[in-house]
Amino acid sequence: MQNRVFQLLVDNNAGVLSRISGLFSRRGYNIESITAGVTSDPRYSRITIVTSGDEEILDQIEKQVAKLVDIRDIRELKPERSVYRELCLIKVRSTPEKRQGVIAVADIFRAKIVDVNVDSLIIELTGTQSKIEAFIGLLQDYEILEIARTGIAGLGRGTEDIVHLE
Repeated sequence: MQNRVFQLLVDNNAGVLSRISGLFSRRGYNIESITAGVTSDPRYSRITIVTSGDEEILDQIEKQVAKLVDIRDIRELKPERSVYRELCLIKVRSTPEKRQGVIAVADIFRAKIVDVNVDSLIIELTGTQSKIEAFIGLLQDYEILEIARTGIAGLGRGTEDIVHLE
C-alpha cells in the first residue's frame, strides 16, 4: 500500500465534492484526506485528495476520477516536485505549572498559541504531516484534549505544470 496525492481542478458547482467522494465510496477506495477551496477564478475549485492503494488501484482511481463530469484537470502531486502543507489545531490541558513546557515545545516547532484558558491552550501548527506527527508525539507528556486537522493542501513547484482553464 502506498499513498498518492491528487490535485483536481473542478467546476465550482454544487455537489461536485459529493460526486467525487461517492465514486470513492462506491468503488471501495480509501480517502486519507480531502481538502477543497475556490481558486483565484471563482468558477473553479481546487481539491487535493490523498488516497492509498497498490499501483493498479491508484492508477484506476486517477482514471475513474478523470471521467467525472465536473473534473477539468487531475494530476498527481509527486513529493519531490510539490509542496504539501496541513493545518492542525491542538487543545492541550495546561495548568499554570505546565504551561511553560507546552509553550517551549510549541516554540521549537514555530507553532502559535492561539487561545489561552485557565486550564488549556490551543496551539496552531502548519507544516508537513511528518512535522505535525512529530509535534503531537512530543505533546504526549501532556494531556491532549482535542485535535483538528485539515488534511493536505498542495501545489506543484514552479510554473511548468500550471493549468489555465478558459
